[in-house]
Amino acid sequence: MEHTPQPQTIEFAGFRCRVGGRGSSWPTAKQAMVLAGLAKGMTQKEIARERGISPATVKSTAEAIYYRLNAARAADAIVKGMRRGWIAPLCLMLMLTTVVAGQQHIYRVRQPRPTRHELVRSVRSNKETA
Repeated sequence: MEHTPQPQTIEFAGFRCRVGGRGSSWPTAKQAMVLAGLAKGMTQKEIARERGISPATVKSTAEAIYYRLNAARAADAIVKGMRRGWIAPLCLMLMLTTVVAGQQHIYRVRQPRPTRHELVRSVRSNKETA
């Protein structure tokens, strides 16, 4: 039986990413960061600038992710990556830890601001000028 090591956890672009080495069932750190950047809504150029790498590297990494997840586009890859547990938004993790800690103030209901509505009536006149 082959032993798969537990994935490591890194953070990038507001996402918790679980990564493994090459040949594992988990994405590499580079793949996870690109997937997290795409999930945040960043363009490939923005991801490249953030990581200090070439946009071509980001593009080839994204294509490798699409192939590995059998995804046609970025949105599909993001959904499949989240389902596999590769990436998760940090706000979701914050909510879970808050609930586990027993703090209920996060569920406070916000009341809408009162709005003022006015009825405006416009009248046209068809007076002919002589």
